[in-house]
Amino acid sequence: MNLITKSAIDFTAPAVLPDGEIVDDFCLSEHIEGRYAVLFFYPLDFTFVCPTEIISFSNKIEDFSKRGVEVIGVSVDSKFSHHQWRNTPINEGGIGEISYILVSDIKKSISRDYGVLYDDAIALRATFVIDDKFVVRHQSINDLPLGRNIDEFIRIVDAVKHHEEHGEVCPAGWNKGKPGMQASDEGVADFLNSHSEEL
Repeated sequence: MNLITKSAIDFTAPAVLPDGEIVDDFCLSEHIEGRYAVLFFYPLDFTFVCPTEIISFSNKIEDFSKRGVEVIGVSVDSKFSHHQWRNTPINEGGIGEISYILVSDIKKSISRDYGVLYDDAIALRATFVIDDKFVVRHQSINDLPLGRNIDEFIRIVDAVKHHEEHGEVCPAGWNKGKPGMQASDEGVADFLNSHSEEL
């Protein structure tokens, strides 16, 4: 299901907050109003690839925060499972006190609405970048064995913001600080003339 250029799908669900508090009425649109967000789905708590991704997101939370980006994780586990996993030390297979929200999709409705529910059981490793107008600007889905590169979502946010601020498009391999290009025949020719060897 393609959500690119469409409004993100809102939801209200139980969640565990960064301070460990459990709430039953976390609302996506209210929480991120006027800000960017990375909404990511993962299969299950207490599994194998998942904690590496979750800890990596948490380790890079300052990179997201300074860009005005909220990070929100979602799985089909209960709020109590999320809470217990946060309270389990990393060296014992837990994730520790991660610094962002984990949403409980125990009814599987959020995963289903976003088109990422696998075998009617768990969510695939899906990631959505939502802009400050609540529009989905990026989506990607990995198969279960394939962990994500968290730096790529920072790069995507930078690219979206660069386009919004400068009107330029971002070529292959673009990173913040590198030149963009004008979306025209002349712009492409000019960019390739100077940068084709770097592609």
